[in-house]
Order: sequence, then structure tokens, then C-alpha cells
Amino acid sequence: MVELDAKKFGAKEIPIDKTYSLWQLTYLYGFHFISLVAIVVIMILGFTPIMAVFWATVLAFAVSFIRKDTALTPRKLVKALKSGSIGVLSVGSTCAAAGIIVGVVTLTGLGLKFSSIIISYAGGSLFLTAIYTALIVWVIGLAVPVTASYIIAAVIAAPALTQLGVPEFAAHMFVFYYAILSEVSPPTALSCFAAAALTKGNPYKTTMYAWKYTLPAFIVPFMFTLDEKGVGILLKGPAINVIWTTITAFLGIASLAGGVENWFLKKTTLYERIMLIIGGLLLVYPIPLCDIIGFGLMVLVVVLQKLRKE
Repeated sequence: MVELDAKKFGAKEIPIDKTYSLWQLTYLYGFHFISLVAIVVIMILGFTPIMAVFWATVLAFAVSFIRKDTALTPRKLVKALKSGSIGVLSVGSTCAAAGIIVGVVTLTGLGLKFSSIIISYAGGSLFLTAIYTALIVWVIGLAVPVTASYIIAAVIAAPALTQLGVPEFAAHMFVFYYAILSEVSPPTALSCFAAAALTKGNPYKTTMYAWKYTLPAFIVPFMFTLDEKGVGILLKGPAINVIWTTITAFLGIASLAGGVENWFLKKTTLYERIMLIIGGLLLVYPIPLCDIIGFGLMVLVVVLQKLRKE
């Protein structure tokens, strides 16, 4: 969708400083990655995650003196500690809240009751259950990071899907997928706010664009949930099924992206846009007849745009 937007708005290549090659930059500044590797190594040695992060932080401070321009002098160190302390407040508070929620859900057995509530509201419909589960994960993810969102939703929402016959791995992937998408969903969209802070952009505009770019991806979890053949996209089942679902999923998402963007090979007409969206939805549903019709609609749009002179 980013590529389609670039074509639609006529974006041009931006000159980039190529003074140093990738390998030269890695040679000059690659030591900054040492602390990331150190976290894993220290945990393998038997230390707790907290201690691993602590010693990795100490190591990051030490290796910063390898180059004069990156050295954490007292003034830089105070500034870094200040920024880190302020930045961790929101993360720490949300993770603490997530821990309380998980504890309450686990100790009270609310998770099992919550699943039955979802199923009763959905009337036993797998489609409605999946929609309600997606909405629950989205709401939970508005205030907590991905990991906490997944842990909470895995306890209170995933059982509703498994009770309706969805394989356990698919149900948990459904929850995990939407937990990740909550990071780019308004109104909070933690990842978008972080990206906007780095690029000095408008966080709200960044959030809305990120949401638009990921809208077709919101359909993907339904592919491996609503039909047993859909698990092929998770590399489960016969090889032919894995290949078929992967290809049709790719085509379906491409078609949906064109419909949402109002641009495919060129600007789409209203009818072409409708055909792309319907074709995309049919392609992502793992039924051969739906795939054939969806592919036909997608090809028809390509032909119409090739024949149209404008």
C-alpha cells in the first residue's frame, strides 16, 4: 500500500547520504548491537531478565567509549538517563496494569466465563465469535504493549475460539496477530507514536496512515480461523494446500490494498474499486470457488485498466 501511495502521489526518490556504505557503517558503529546480543547471552548463562537488561545497559555504557563521538560523557549520560526514565514511565505503568489484570483473570476464573459470554453473544457462530474476539484484543491492546495484550487475550478470548473447533495454534495466532495490529490502531497506537517521535511527525496523522496501510491485514487472521483449509497459510497441512492458500492470500491482500487505496495499475473507477474489494475478500476465503471468482474479478480490473486510456 505504501508503494501504491507512492505511485498515486507521484513520489520521487529522495537523495540519501551515501558517504559510507552499509559495511562501513557496520564497521564504525556496529558495536552498538553488542548490548542487544548481550541480553540473550546473559540470560542463557542463567541470569534473570532483569539482571540481563541491567548488565546489558552497563555494557552499552562501556562500549560507547569505543568512538569519541558516541561516548556517554557525564552530560550525555544524564540526558540519556533522563530520557530513559521519562520514556519508561508509560511502559512500566501499562505493564503493571497488565500484570494486575492477568492476575485477576487467572485467580477468579474470569477467562472461562468470558469465553462462554462471547460464545453466547455470538450464538455459536464462529464468524461472530472471531469478530468479537478481534474487537476484545483491539480494545485490550489500546493501553498495553503487544506481549501483555497477547497474554491477557490468550486467557480471556482464545478459549472461545478453541471451543468452536478452531485448532489451538490457530486460535493463539489469531489473538497474537490482532495484538500486534493493536499497535497501529487508533486512538493510542503505541508504535505510531514512537515512530512519530523519531521522525518529528504528527502522531495522529501517522496513526491514521498506519491504520489505513494495515487495513487489508486485518482480514488475514480470519483466513486460518473460519475454514480448516486456511491453516495452510500457517504452514500446516498438505503442501499443495500451503502453496495454494499462500498464493491466494497474497493476491487477495494485493486486491484489497488496491481497493482501499483507490489505485491499482492506475486510478480506479468506482466499479473497479468495488470489484477489487469483493475480489480480495473472496480470495482470502480458502474455498476454491471463491478463489476462482475473486481471481476473475482481479484479472477483469487489470484488463479494464490496461484498455482504458487516461
